[in-house]
Amino acid sequence: MKRFARVLALAALAASVAPWQEARAMSFKLTSSAFAEGGAIPSKYTCDGSDVSPPLAWSGVPAGAKSLALIVDDPDAPDPAAPKMTWVHWVVYEIPPSQSAIAEGAQPPGAKGGLNDWKRTGYGGPCPPIGRHRYFFKLYALDTMLPDLGRATKAQLEKAMQGHVLAEARLIGTYQKHR
Repeated sequence: MKRFARVLALAALAASVAPWQEARAMSFKLTSSAFAEGGAIPSKYTCDGSDVSPPLAWSGVPAGAKSLALIVDDPDAPDPAAPKMTWVHWVVYEIPPSQSAIAEGAQPPGAKGGLNDWKRTGYGGPCPPIGRHRYFFKLYALDTMLPDLGRATKAQLEKAMQGHVLAEARLIGTYQKHR
């Protein structure tokens, strides 16, 4: 009977920890002073404008984070050969967790740049061929410093991050070319 009571107590403790961890992950937020969540990305940050990265800021980085990684992609990219393709606009990793922002048009100091789908490092802004697309800015808090992955692709970075993500913050913007 004592063993059963101990198991119940441990189960209750585990259940009480889960909401705390969920709240901690929910407090990790990513924002931009250039556009609101779900709002239109100004053309300055696209192929129609200067094609510079928008300013980003975050808060609530989990205490155990050793590094951050950022992936920006467009799941609405049409490609007749691959209709479900997601177009990658920016891959950055090894962002110091002490950093709380990336300035407009900047690469985070000390961070490493991966390859976008234009086969270059750095930011490549929205440039949808047709219609309004969604752009997902995803910031990951990792419990480790990743090895040097070189000019890693999104897939290579995601594979290296497996099992190391403490929390994820997302910001979604939209864009439609002006014709």
